[in-house]
Amino acid sequence: MMWVGAKSQKVRLVLFAALCVLAGFDSTLAAQQPSAKTRQPPAQPEVKTAPPTPIAEKKEELGEPAWDPAWDTIVEKALPPELLSSRLERTVRPFCPRFKEISDVDKRAYWAYFFQALAGAEAGLVPTADVRHTEPEVAVKDTVSHRMVRSEGLLQLTYMDADRYGCEFDWEKDKELPEKDPAKTILQPKNNLTCGVKILQHQLVEKREPLLSSSSYWEVLKPGTPGYKVFVKQMANVPEPCRAAPIKQHKTLAASGTAIASTKRAGRIE
Repeated sequence: MMWVGAKSQKVRLVLFAALCVLAGFDSTLAAQQPSAKTRQPPAQPEVKTAPPTPIAEKKEELGEPAWDPAWDTIVEKALPPELLSSRLERTVRPFCPRFKEISDVDKRAYWAYFFQALAGAEAGLVPTADVRHTEPEVAVKDTVSHRMVRSEGLLQLTYMDADRYGCEFDWEKDKELPEKDPAKTILQPKNNLTCGVKILQHQLVEKREPLLSSSSYWEVLKPGTPGYKVFVKQMANVPEPCRAAPIKQHKTLAASGTAIASTKRAGRIE
């Protein structure tokens, strides 16, 4: 009996030692794993400031508030990978012929410029712009505010876009504020612009519709409308990497006496 007891005690000691070894191994692994506090945040995309649109240039000359370069960053950081895909080359070709060839950084700058032009055509670059439409085709009731639709902010959006596209507009909070209060969630440039990115992604990626379409969310992107002509004019200063003719070619042609205007027409939408 004493032999059996000694053997049992020996087994227990061996098991205890094994458990200690395993516990030490687990502790080592835990120490090697980065904690939530030490984990590195995801890398932020490189951003690039877009050139000013014609309306921004004019407003700056007059000393009026224009496009804030910080809004470029908002747009560029909100862009999903799908809007940088070379598959969009054909749909953006009218304004960015070299879209497939340029870097992701330059593609982001193109989209930042695009939204600046869109905001120029839609709202004159005024973040608190607010329009109530009376045309029968657009004078409908907003399903969130339950009042007649008003187009608001830089991109002239509505509260029901929060339901349709997942935008961060809070009607319950905003209804207590004055109509043009910049504190309203729908008028804050970050909320308004990121919502615009979501709407554009829905059109180009999910619905696979062209950029310029009669079914576009924005009237100014519908060819043949008065607003479309305004938008096209605002796309005149599209970033240099987008243009068909590199900048060196422009300089060479100008030095040789060739009219620079003809070169611009070959690479820009006038």
